[in-house]
Amino acid sequence: MPNVLDIRRRIRSVKSTRQITKAMKMVSAAKLRRAQERALAARPYAQLLTNVLRSLVQRADVTDPETGKAQHPLLETRPEQNIVLVVVTGDRGLAGGFNSNLLKAAQRFLDSKSGVNVDVECVGRKGRDYFRRRYPAQPATEERGAAVRVTGEHLGILKVPQFSHVSPIAEDIIDRYTNGEIDAVYVLFNEFKSVIAQRLVVEQVLPVGSIGERDIEQAIELSTEERERAGEAATSAGVSLEAQDTTEIDRHAATFATAPVDYIYEQPAVTLFRALLPRYVIAQIYRAMLESVAAEHAARMTAMDSATNNAGELIDSLTLTMNRARQAAITKEIIEIVSGAAAL
Repeated sequence: MPNVLDIRRRIRSVKSTRQITKAMKMVSAAKLRRAQERALAARPYAQLLTNVLRSLVQRADVTDPETGKAQHPLLETRPEQNIVLVVVTGDRGLAGGFNSNLLKAAQRFLDSKSGVNVDVECVGRKGRDYFRRRYPAQPATEERGAAVRVTGEHLGILKVPQFSHVSPIAEDIIDRYTNGEIDAVYVLFNEFKSVIAQRLVVEQVLPVGSIGERDIEQAIELSTEERERAGEAATSAGVSLEAQDTTEIDRHAATFATAPVDYIYEQPAVTLFRALLPRYVIAQIYRAMLESVAAEHAARMTAMDSATNNAGELIDSLTLTMNRARQAAITKEIIEIVSGAAAL
């Protein structure tokens, strides 16, 4: 049986760990609230931009009436030979299965695109490390020898995502699509609505389909067990389980630029449409990063809650073991005293 002193030392160590995990849980809960607020604050802009584009589509010819070809290069559909996959993971661990589930979904998507050249844009350190190990970088002077290669590494931008951080990434992808270097763009991220309402999503952002409608390639929902565990963690941390009610905001935004009148634009409708469509794509990628950050904080909060509970159970188990060891030591001493007295 272990020494009582060793067990006490182990209990003190586990108690210190429990204090750390509990603090990390509360920090993640606070960051989750702020991440939800940022994601919510970005919705009116995206909704208004969508409404303006819909209004422009009704007043501008987005396709050539003679050839039927798209007037804007971002609307042009081509056979998929070269595609881009933007993988949004976290920069840090201790978030349960958040990063591993994202990377497994990325690998499944790559397997489903066999025979197609895939350029991976890694947003987050965990995704960068995963793809760097499996798909080593090729010298720029050599011809492409692998179907999958890492073309971008973007670290540190998810701590507090800013539109100015996302724009250069999205603009580079848009330029490559416009120049015909790639034929489609997909974004893999964790879509977040609430702590218990989130899913892994592979969404196609280029070519642009119907304005305001999402093209979901793959979607993986949370399991019942994961929902229950996340719900327990959120309840203990004081985080709401319901998605924030944005009905009034959405209703107000939906009325903008939808009146049945003929608007007079300072620039031709086609010119405005060409200028605003790239902003629409950037807004979609920015939204994906905002939601992924919120989902990461929710996953870390859940993981730290489980770690705190496990530490408490381990402390109880070690305390019971220590009491048994102490009782055994006392009993042994009593037996030795009695045996010595009987021998006299």
